[in-house]
Amino acid sequence: VITGEGNSGGALAIAVANSVIMFENAVYSILSPEGFASILYKDASKSVAACEAMKMTADDLRRFGMIDRIVKEPAGGIQKDWERGFADLDKALRKELSIYDAMSGVALAGHRYQKFRRMDESAILSAKE
Repeated sequence: VITGEGNSGGALAIAVANSVIMFENAVYSILSPEGFASILYKDASKSVAACEAMKMTADDLRRFGMIDRIVKEPAGGIQKDWERGFADLDKALRKELSIYDAMSGVALAGHRYQKFRRMDESAILSAKE
């Protein structure tokens, strides 16, 4: 579950899950925007442009198949009504876990394998658009 900002090694660890859930205003990437801008543009101050290029929002990542579910946040963000936000997260977790409850270890591994195959296809199709 990505609740705020997931990047670097933590993002890589989360990526191997059968399901990745993300709050709608969270961001998720393998590198910080400043680090990306330093590499791509040779200027860390271009982090806003890097954010756009990185496609690190929940909507972008869902479209690419990198995450599986987006949890809507209360108006103004989860900090405005964290009880409702985490109640919605609880519902999302229960729904995701119910998918895997009856699966064997072999079936779970197969599901994860297929998920990564779909990610590759999603990325290829999105790049062509």
